Amino acid sequence: MHVTRRHILRLAGVASTSAALAGAFAAEGMAQTQTASGSTPAPTVGPLPFALTTPMHVEAACLRVRDLDLVSGYYKDVLKLEEISRTKDEMVLGAGGVALLTLQHRPQATIEDMGTAGLFHIAYLMPSRQDLARWLVHIAMARVPVSGFADHSVSEAVYLSDPEGNGIEVYADRPRDSWTWNGDVVTMGTHQLDVDGILALADTKRDTYAAVPPALRIGHIHLKVGDVAKGFEFYGTGAGMQSTRGSRPDAAFVSSGRYHHHVAINSWNSQGAGPRDPSTTGLDWFSLKLQNSTMLKERVAGFEKAGFTAQETPNGATVRDPWGTTLRLVVA
Repeated sequence: MHVTRRHILRLAGVASTSAALAGAFAAEGMAQTQTASGSTPAPTVGPLPFALTTPMHVEAACLRVRDLDLVSGYYKDVLKLEEISRTKDEMVLGAGGVALLTLQHRPQATIEDMGTAGLFHIAYLMPSRQDLARWLVHIAMARVPVSGFADHSVSEAVYLSDPEGNGIEVYADRPRDSWTWNGDVVTMGTHQLDVDGILALADTKRDTYAAVPPALRIGHIHLKVGDVAKGFEFYGTGAGMQSTRGSRPDAAFVSSGRYHHHVAINSWNSQGAGPRDPSTTGLDWFSLKLQNSTMLKERVAGFEKAGFTAQETPNGATVRDPWGTTLRLVVA
């Protein structure tokens, strides 16, 4: 099999990159306003992507799932995540020996409704564009369905959903020096993905994505919230992250150290949503890693000042957002 753009587009059930872009707009909940195409190859980055070198960044996440074998098998097959540990009721998957995704077995749980607060998607950051290319060939040969493709100016992304509907983004960042900032606002568009340019970086006649890249990490978390202003009080003011996309009523993007975003929140399908039901599937918790204990103390104080109570843990603290998702703060 020789993988081409046509094979990649078939994964999304479309015949053109513009149609695949529509899927990406749907995955990002946006109206289609831009359709420019084209991108430039990015060199392989260092041992860890920039997103993981900032003072605060996403470390790991946990999903509640009904069928542990089915969902874990998906992440092992599609992303090639490694099994790090397993008990009867839980499995931990990761890359390079680093835990990234915990799956809690909840066989009696009901599937979380799409209109509730909770997970929009977990975004897995490939170490390089070349790794993204090898992975694209892999999913094409495995015929893994996708929901869309997009060039976001700062990154190139593919969208999928796991067997229980948890959103997934797999992406590679462009070099930081190619990002455009206007003060504290970074330019992030949604354009057609240059599939041919990406595939040119991989062997399209065989699957060379035999194992997860050791430096693959979770680059960002995107959440659904009932109220964006309230969500920003938590993930911006409380967590001490800065807005990177200005102020808007329906979404917010925040980060540490001028990354394009470590956390995004939106109310596109969840405006007015109340507390989440812990007996359903979906995101249980995710963690932010802080560079030292001084930062941890600052963040605990920041949450308290914003009206949220943080509970100390042996290596950090936990605090629940306004809809019941647990945020773990962990010291590096």
